[in-house]
Amino acid sequence: MTAINTKCSVGSKRFALLALIPLLSACTVEVDPGPSRPPPRPWPPQQQMCTMEYAPVCGERGGRLQTFGNACQARNSGFMIVGRGECRRAPPPFARPDPDRPGRPGWPDRPDKPDRPERPGGICTREYAPVCGQRGRQTQTFPNPCEAGNAGFRIISGGECRF
Repeated sequence: MTAINTKCSVGSKRFALLALIPLLSACTVEVDPGPSRPPPRPWPPQQQMCTMEYAPVCGERGGRLQTFGNACQARNSGFMIVGRGECRRAPPPFARPDPDRPGRPGWPDRPDKPDRPERPGGICTREYAPVCGQRGRQTQTFPNPCEAGNAGFRIISGGECRF
């Protein structure tokens, strides 16, 4: 009879274990993390790689305005973009048209005119659109019309100069 009791006790243990499995599988643990906050942002902000695209923007930081080559460069420097194009404090003064040059006030191309102003150098893009320029008897190829104008040359044709 002892053997029968042993078999019954092993069978009852198995039954009890099988009965507990569904009960234990229904149990879950819930952890309350408290108030949820987003993870902290890295400081200083990570620098972003910017293209060399020239699309000027005006940025502002602490009341100071600064012109940047593009929006990415402005954001990387910690500036908020406040406008497209170069920063201007006041609009440029209106120039009265020259009667000799109605389309280009203040910039005569005639070398015989004594009050001809010097052309200021400006910032040009690195665009390659070659032009042939002439100043007096000198001709020269420039990478783009802006570079030719900054050097004081008049564009005489598109493309490289043919000598």
